[in-house]
Amino acid sequence: MAEIDPAISAPPFQLHCPSMTRRRLKACNVTLKKLATSPSLIPQDAWLPITESRNGNAYYSAFHTLSSGLGAQALVLPLAFTTLSWTWGILCLSLVFMWQLYTLWLLVQLHESESGIRYSRYLRLSMAAFGEKQGKLLALFPIMYLSGGTCVTLIMIGGGTMKIFFQIVCGEACSMRPLAAIEWYFLFVCLAIILAQLPNLNSIAGVSLIGAITAIGYCTLIWVVSIVQGRPEAVSYDLPEAKSDMARICDVLNALGIIAFAFRGHNLVLEIQGTMPSSAKKPSRKPMWRGVKLAYLIIATCLFPLAIGGYWAYGDLMPNGGMLNALHKYHGHDTSKLLLGLTSLFVVLNCLSSFQIYAMPVFDNLELRFTSKMKKPCPRVDRRDRASGYLSISVFHVDTD
Repeated sequence: MAEIDPAISAPPFQLHCPSMTRRRLKACNVTLKKLATSPSLIPQDAWLPITESRNGNAYYSAFHTLSSGLGAQALVLPLAFTTLSWTWGILCLSLVFMWQLYTLWLLVQLHESESGIRYSRYLRLSMAAFGEKQGKLLALFPIMYLSGGTCVTLIMIGGGTMKIFFQIVCGEACSMRPLAAIEWYFLFVCLAIILAQLPNLNSIAGVSLIGAITAIGYCTLIWVVSIVQGRPEAVSYDLPEAKSDMARICDVLNALGIIAFAFRGHNLVLEIQGTMPSSAKKPSRKPMWRGVKLAYLIIATCLFPLAIGGYWAYGDLMPNGGMLNALHKYHGHDTSKLLLGLTSLFVVLNCLSSFQIYAMPVFDNLELRFTSKMKKPCPRVDRRDRASGYLSISVFHVDTD
């Protein structure tokens, strides 16, 4: 009988299952790859204020989204209706709201790639999409410009409303010398500097909650009081006659811009989601999307009554300053000072809260440059100095006219 050679020619201690080994090695390589690209193992992410803390949840995301997405810019929505009328105004507002939700959903999905990499900043997502150099070129300036411009706008609105609040509380018989506009802006910045001492984005969740509550409060108070007090005389809903076709087109584009201006917060979605823990079994997109849906359900209940009720109450008499100016102009004499003062106080608190979250990308970028150069976390004292310096510089960009 012929001798049969063994199928595997090797000593017993070297015998193994090739297929099982290959599968284990492949799984090990995939695991190592994910660990190597995991943001938790990149020291710089753990040093920066946006991603320093990753213990956020759906409630935190709702607070941040509400604080950043609902603000004083919504008070000018009825101005768009004076050009677009009822039908087109409601239709355009609804379409923009649905587009906002859709684009937010896209950003929430884009936060995490299939390889496990998290894009917790717009700059990193842009670099992944367009390449390192082109991504920085396309995204860095708009991000900083948008954050800085929003902060300047909040200084103007917050400081100006502080002046109105002082006039309501102090009254006409007040003997105190009123502050100039630039002094109110400086006072607003000083309050913002105090809040800016909080170390990271997760730590301002309570501030964002206050901002969300106050935004809901003054949006609701303004349209309710405007409707209850009744319409001024000679209110009309007729469209104004345009001097030319070009003027009419410009008016329509301006109205669409007002509606688009009322929806903000896209530039902070990735950053807010970056504060959440994430794993293969529990990705961050699920709690983030729950928070976004809750936030925008509340935003819808504020924006639509504000736009429709405001246009019904004031029609073509709506001043350029929006609903807050209209309330003081037409109902300042027949509305209690408590309601007027509370509305102004809510606007100030909301501006202070929104200022913190919109300034966070700038703080994060400043510390990114420091940590990239020094290869160590930014000391707490330097962090405070950078935040205070940026806020102090912002006030010099405010138009005082």
